[in-house]
Amino acid sequence: MSRLGVSLCGISLQNPVLAAAGTWGYGVEFEAVADLNRVGGIVVKGLSREPMPGNPAPRLWETTGGMMNSVGLQNIGVRAFVSDKLPRLRSFRTAIFSNVFGYAPEDYTEVIRVLEDAEGIAAHELNVSCPNTHKGGILFSGDPLTLGELVRSLRPLSRRPLIVKLSPNVAAIQPLAVAAYEAGADAISLVNTFIALAIDARTRRPRIGAGFGGLSGPAIKPIALRMVYEAAQAVRIPVIGMGGIRTGVDAAEFMIAGASAVEVGTVNFADPAAPVRIARELDHFAAAEGLSSVSELVGSLKWKREERCQPAGSV
Repeated sequence: MSRLGVSLCGISLQNPVLAAAGTWGYGVEFEAVADLNRVGGIVVKGLSREPMPGNPAPRLWETTGGMMNSVGLQNIGVRAFVSDKLPRLRSFRTAIFSNVFGYAPEDYTEVIRVLEDAEGIAAHELNVSCPNTHKGGILFSGDPLTLGELVRSLRPLSRRPLIVKLSPNVAAIQPLAVAAYEAGADAISLVNTFIALAIDARTRRPRIGAGFGGLSGPAIKPIALRMVYEAAQAVRIPVIGMGGIRTGVDAAEFMIAGASAVEVGTVNFADPAAPVRIARELDHFAAAEGLSSVSELVGSLKWKREERCQPAGSV
């Protein structure tokens, strides 16, 4: 599978298929169902300064063409991850990516400080879809200035690459992508989930315990592809694409749109070995296309949006 090898922010990956944060636990839980050495990378469950219990049940709801979740970023805390999970992860040749979140800049700072003292992590992915409590609850992911300030403050603290995970819950993705890029991000990843609501008509209550949840899965794939394309056109750093990937061909589509690598998430709930399978299918696709390297797919879309074209949906 040598044609699948890629370099991401200077990190050599055996293939461009990563398990997305929050969908593969801390990685070690999946040893019995998947060969962790055949995954391009594992983005571990989001890590906070202190352990978090998460949101009230029910936390998951299957929708038409996807899934809603409101787990609430439940996790064991960064220190427990370093002491209890990371030693086992270091035994695999797969690249390990942390996922960092917080509700104020100092939360991110502390998590990165702890992780930087540990070995075995390839890069940090910053989940910026949380509200900045210092600024009245404004989302880091929704304001280019706030996002830029956060990334700029964290950049000097990390000797490892910083990947900024962008939310799709914005009017336009390009200003956020550019803000992260100009502040020093080494890559961006997108998309996170779409804020959604499911209702039980008989009880007249939300299907999710916390009310709103994040929509993911095949239903969001066309929108995710569009946003990955727009982000890749706006910045000169690698883009990691995600959103409804179920097959190797899906992964290829994201790479054609401009992604250098992909993350696989919701499909893991139905097929825990999906990242391994998707990498194999991507290899078969590349072989059938006569490619010597899967990287030849990146940004190869045979179309370029012209600003003079009518907006989508116009007549």
